[in-house]
Amino acid sequence: MATVGKRYSALEKQVEYDKIYALSDAVALVKTMATAKFDETIELHFRLGIDPRHSDQQVRSTVLLPHGLGKTVRVLVFAEGDEARAAETSGADYVAGEETITRIQKENWMEFDAALAVPAIMAKVSRIGRILGPRGLMPNPKAGTVVDASDLARAVRELKAGRLEFRNDKTGNVHVAVGKASFDVTRIQENAQAIFDALNRIKPAGVKGIYMKKVVLCSTMSPGVRIDLSTVTTGANASSGNAE
Repeated sequence: MATVGKRYSALEKQVEYDKIYALSDAVALVKTMATAKFDETIELHFRLGIDPRHSDQQVRSTVLLPHGLGKTVRVLVFAEGDEARAAETSGADYVAGEETITRIQKENWMEFDAALAVPAIMAKVSRIGRILGPRGLMPNPKAGTVVDASDLARAVRELKAGRLEFRNDKTGNVHVAVGKASFDVTRIQENAQAIFDALNRIKPAGVKGIYMKKVVLCSTMSPGVRIDLSTVTTGANASSGNAE
């Protein structure tokens, strides 16, 4: 049976578990609990009213966080030939062709944080899908990470600025990073609002009843704090609830 450390137990006493917190209060509380020796990541965890067994109820998209994630994002672009030259001028940290694909396949080289690809090379990139997929690095048209050469500069710029992909897991939950504990309350709250808005824009038509059943905010090393969805702006609250 797992044991809880003294630090975590002390943090738990700061949370009123029968209380649902306003978003701003939840952010402030989580920031005070982020006392680890590193700059903890602040995360949102959503329990959605979707049935992930149905293909028409999958939730997957990207969001451009207004204040980024507080980290340097190393971007790799899969491209060859003339498109590789376009990638080189796009601001990407790495441009990958056949040689790099083989290196990833044989050496498990993964010194990048995000990946883009042009359509022409996707057949080759598919060889390493089993390596990139579990890490969330496989380029995908639905996620906006397979783009034409003319659009590479914009896509690279957005990834470096804080665009991230999110998708539901097999239990219908979505887990998204919001920023760093060193961010002020306003920046974290505005990033969180962008995520709420992005999730609501892609609400599957087949979902009946409450879409956002439960939302919890936490840091890397802290307990979760439940958010009162009525305190999120109207656009995000329209199809949400505070179901148990």
